[in-house]
Amino acid sequence: MSPTVLRYKNYRFFFFSREETRKHIHVVSPEGEAKFWLEPIVGLVESAGFSTKQLKELHGVIERRSNEITRAWEKHFKS
Repeated sequence: MSPTVLRYKNYRFFFFSREETRKHIHVVSPEGEAKFWLEPIVGLVESAGFSTKQLKELHGVIERRSNEITRAWEKHFKS
């Protein structure tokens, strides 16, 4: 199961239900995909297909919405 946490433009932000326990978010769009850590600070883990400009934009979205994303993580994983 991969619940969608939010949508922004043509990006989908989601979690994989059976993955590592460190808080993170995946992002996918027709152009590519990426994974970002949520803590201790928002940071890019890996990406494919996105430009540097897109990654900076996604990083900013995740930083601005990090409380919302973290709440969704905690609700989904019941931590």
